[in-house]
Amino acid sequence: MFHILLVEDNGGDALLVREAIRNSRVEARVTIAADGEEALRFLNGSLAPDLIILDLNLPKISGFDVLERRAATKGVPVIVFTSSGDPKERERAAKLGVRDYLVKPSDFDEYMRIIQNAVERWMQDESNHATNGA
Repeated sequence: MFHILLVEDNGGDALLVREAIRNSRVEARVTIAADGEEALRFLNGSLAPDLIILDLNLPKISGFDVLERRAATKGVPVIVFTSSGDPKERERAAKLGVRDYLVKPSDFDEYMRIIQNAVERWMQDESNHATNGA
């Protein structure tokens, strides 16, 4: 079973992401951090997740600060899932090692599809990577 850290301060969005993952073909446990400080405490603790889904607009510490300060988990893949489609933010995220940058759509079905596809694609990549012994 994979472990996903979801860093999201909006309770409604957190529930939707968790439901999308539950309805995907991926067996995963989801831990939710509601702000940047909570995310960093988790990421710099002893249990590293297999994947991080990160909002950028967070209270206390921004998503960009989380990316810069997550010392113990630099190798963990990150999918940014945010409301901002700003190309400068996308570029900054890429420079900080973000694997995928997704903009939250307003349409419910599209929202669910985007999360399911991203998580399934990442999990498939990880399974292939482990199977090939890389």
